[in-house]
Formats: sequence, C-alpha cells, structure tokens
Amino acid sequence: MEISVALRRTKGFYEAVCALNTLQTNVSVLDQVRRERSELPELQLQAMQGFLHRTGLTVVKLDHLNIIHVTGTKGKGSTCAFTERILRDYGFRTGFYSSPHLVQVRERIRINGQPISKELFTKYFWEVFAQLDATKDSHGVSMPAYFRFLTILAFHVFLQERVDLAVIEVGIGGAYDCTNIIRKPWVCGISSLGIDHTSILGDTIEEIAWQKAGIFKPGVPVFTVKQPDRSMTVLQDRAKEIGCPLLVCPDLEQYESGPGPLSLGLAGQQQRCNASLALQLSKTWLQRYRQSDDQLAAPVVENRLVSQATAFKPSPIMVKGLEATEWPGRTQTLRHGPVTYYLDGAHTTGSMQACVHWFSQEIQQEESSNRGPVIRVLLFNATGERDSAAMLKLLEPCRFDFAVFCPNITETITENNADQQNFNVSVENMLTRCLDNQISWQSLSGTETKQGSESELLIKDRLPLLAKTRTHTLVFPCILSALQWITQGRDAVLATAGSPYLPVQPSVTVKAEPLREAAQVSVLVTGSLHLVGGALKYLDPSLAS
Repeated sequence: MEISVALRRTKGFYEAVCALNTLQTNVSVLDQVRRERSELPELQLQAMQGFLHRTGLTVVKLDHLNIIHVTGTKGKGSTCAFTERILRDYGFRTGFYSSPHLVQVRERIRINGQPISKELFTKYFWEVFAQLDATKDSHGVSMPAYFRFLTILAFHVFLQERVDLAVIEVGIGGAYDCTNIIRKPWVCGISSLGIDHTSILGDTIEEIAWQKAGIFKPGVPVFTVKQPDRSMTVLQDRAKEIGCPLLVCPDLEQYESGPGPLSLGLAGQQQRCNASLALQLSKTWLQRYRQSDDQLAAPVVENRLVSQATAFKPSPIMVKGLEATEWPGRTQTLRHGPVTYYLDGAHTTGSMQACVHWFSQEIQQEESSNRGPVIRVLLFNATGERDSAAMLKLLEPCRFDFAVFCPNITETITENNADQQNFNVSVENMLTRCLDNQISWQSLSGTETKQGSESELLIKDRLPLLAKTRTHTLVFPCILSALQWITQGRDAVLATAGSPYLPVQPSVTVKAEPLREAAQVSVLVTGSLHLVGGALKYLDPSLAS
C-alpha cells in the first residue's frame, strides 16, 4: 500500500516503538476492558480474526508456520526457549514469539534465537500498522491493543521471513488468548499450572486449567508436565471433549542420558520439568516433520486419550540444545566484581517458592567461598493483582540485610526508555504499591519504624519523588536509583552505564555504609519480569544495544 511506503520512508524504529505504545490500554479504560473480557471472552478471538483479515493475513496462512503452541502458569517461556534451541540446533530456521520483553520490545519476536533487528522490526511494523490504520474507519473499529498488534506482527514476520517453524508462547490463559487464533498447531504443551491473572482466568485452579486447555485442537497431541490432581482432571476432561491425545511427561531423570545427568543451560530445579516437556515437544515436532502431512503427528500409547509419555534417549543435538539454552531474567546470575546479582522474574507464589530454593542454594555456595562479610539485598516489586505479601513471606527466611523497593520505572527521564513505558498503571499507584510492600516487609521482619525517619528524595530539576527510609528498608522512585544506591559505585558496569548518579539524602547515604565495606554484596532482583528487565537494561548493556 502507498501509505505503508510513505510511513516507512519517514518513520524509524524509535517512532515505531512510540506508535506501538499508543496501543497500550490507558489506565482510565483498563477496568472497562477487563469487564468486557470477562463478560464476552469469546468475542476476543472474533475480533482477532477481523484484525488479522485487515492486514491481509488469514488463519489458513498461519497453518504454514508449523506451530508449537505452549501455555502454562510458570515455566512456559523457559519451555519454549529449550524447544526453540533444540530445533534450531537441528538446522531449522526458527521463529519464537514470547512475552513480556525485558529491555527491548523486539525481543518478543525472534528469528533463530535472536531478536529481530531494528531494521526488520521497523520495516514490518509500518507494513502492519499502515494497513490497520488505513482500514480502521471503514470497519468502524479502532486499532488492536498492544499485545494483539504484536501477535499479528509476529505472524507477519514469521511468514515473510519463511521460518521452518514457530514456537508460540501464550500470553494469558489459552482459550481466549489472541494467539489461539491458531487452527492447526503441530503439537501443544502445558507447563506447570498455578493461580495467576484471576480477574481474567478465574479464582480456582480448575477454572484456570480449563482456560489453559483452550489451546487443545482435535487430533493434535498435547504434552503436559505433572499437574496437581484437580488440574489434571480438568485437562483430561477437556482432552476427551476436544478429541486430542494428552500425554504426561516423565521426570527428566528417566531419560537415558549416558554417563551423567542431563545438563541444563537454565539454573533451578524447576527447569527440569520444563526441559522434559521441551524434549517431548521437540521429538514430536521432528516426527511430524519426517512424516507425510496425512499421518498422525504423535504417538498415542495404548490408544488412550491420556497416557504417560515415554522417556527416550535424547540425541546428541538435543543434549547440546538443553545445555546451550539461554533465557535471560530467569534464574540468572551476573557477577560484577564484588557485586553478584541473582535475577528471576518470579511473580506468583509457586514461582517464588522455586526462586527462593534456587537463590538459597546459590547464595550458600557463594558465601562459603568468601572471606569477609557478605551483605544480602532484596530488590523487589510486584504488579497487578499479585499477592505481594504472600511472595514477601516466602522471601523473608532468606535473611536479607536490606529490602529495597521501587516501581518498574527504569529512570525518571521517560524519553530514555520508550521500550519499557507502561501506561496501564499510574505512577502514583506504582509508588503506593511499593510503600505497601515496604510495610508488609517490616511487618514480616519485625522491623520497628523509627520516628522521623521519613524523608523526601528530590531529584534535581525533575519531579519530587517519594522515598521513605526505615530500618533496613528503602523505597526508591526508579530502578536506576535503587541499583546505584545498592552498589555504592562498586559495580564498574553500572558506573559506566552513562547515567548520572541520582542524589539521596545524607541519612540514606549513611545507611549504606555496610554496602561499601562488605567483601561481597549479593542482590536478589525478583517479583516482576518488568523489574528484572529494567535492571538488565543497566546490568547487561548488550541487551539494550
């Protein structure tokens, strides 16, 4: 279209990201959108079909992407990362769509494991945006919301770039998620189920399992990790209703791995079930690829709808793929001189339990090799309807010396972080949530509030933002200011990030003396993937380049 050509000539990557941000749901109408989604959820997929048609795509074209569709409450992104890496190592050209992004929005759409380039993102963004913008009036509707648009963009990119397969991670739920426009995936997967997004998916594990099972398709094999009995019953009923084989993955230890256990590129005990799921998804996809189109895609044990998947001996390529998998922000460790960061985007009680187990093991090993005092710091934030108090209760036994809270704002100059802007919640609400988290932590740890300890953190020539300092706890207005205070200039990577040090009150500086004198500072960043992504923007500059 001519309008598309004109837009591509005049607008670049930064303008594309800014235009994309206009599709975020404004705070004032977000509640209305949630109500509509809960009242008429089936209309969501009808609307998605309309948006898809306006861009020139059809569900029939999506059939050519040879899709692996994965849902779950926790571990679905890691499962996708394992699966994509294995199949890429087999020599296939892979597409991988995931959410959310950590630093740059183009991370959500990957070709051969790498985020698409700024040039490709810009090119394909304006092609899709222009077609939707040009047809919105004639259809009597507006532009698609943020996640819908990115899903359409991912499909467009994968088709244009002629990938051999696409690994698609569900956004929220499954049944009415916009990725469920897919008609004929080659295989589906379900990672561990738990309670999350209750305002959309329901308050019980049975309701959530029903939603997740919405991605089942007739005749398409589904693999699941072991689930609680109530969840598994729902999955079995849905598989029977829809008419698809459901197979339960074996423990990773059951696979024939040679002289030693399988080694994983992602740390944490919880990754072992994700790796088993990835092995089953990869093997089934490869079987389908090697068969003619009219053959069944996966083995069905004893011709039953629910079966135990068979453990097998992974090929050398599979073993290498599992070991080489990288998935930043999930059980990730970064060592910067005397400061070690432990980053995990855990944001449910289930995933936080796994995070605490991983962190406890890592910190014990780290401290045993250190000579001198070690200071433990928690950097935490949680968003939405997540139960912050429950997650903090799980973290309390880790014996942190400092608990630091901040919103998911990278820095107070918004024009420097277009990729990480969030219009779905106000700054005031974000800061209030941080202060509530601080109070919860003080209650859990038995910390007494000192009289007159409240202070105001003023950042020169910018908005006055609140920071309340109490014994062992602090609240900062942004991620950068929190990291700068925690590290006290001892992290060379952070010191060279190019951002000025944000001044704090003298009393807050005095409080940091143990951080300056410790032999080692260990920082756990958790509670939100957006928080982890904001931290990685400064701690791993390659992600922001």
